[in-house]
Amino acid sequence: MIPKFKTTVVGVRQLPSNDMVAFLLIPESEWKQIVSRLERLEEAVQQKAQEKDSPPTDEVLNVRQAAALLKVTPAGLRRARRAGRVKGVRINEKEWGFYTSELHRYLNRYNRSDRLG
Repeated sequence: MIPKFKTTVVGVRQLPSNDMVAFLLIPESEWKQIVSRLERLEEAVQQKAQEKDSPPTDEVLNVRQAAALLKVTPAGLRRARRAGRVKGVRINEKEWGFYTSELHRYLNRYNRSDRLG
């Protein structure tokens, strides 16, 4: 005996003549569940994309603060600046500063985003 469900046809594919046509019947309650899960997933992906697109606030950090953010030593950050891997700005004659957006770019560029807190 075939159970009587309200069913929804998920997909019908038109194939060249003399070939079989594939389709899937799903109970309507299960279909609604799948659709709602898909909608929640799409919302989460959009929210994640918006969070990623919004740039961090751009403030200038000194060498010690920037090194702490990157979880490297101040000397390592200075070497990275001299090598051109991260751009710095002169604060005064002795001190260098780093924009947070540049530090985040450095983390993403060199696959170090796992270090971001």
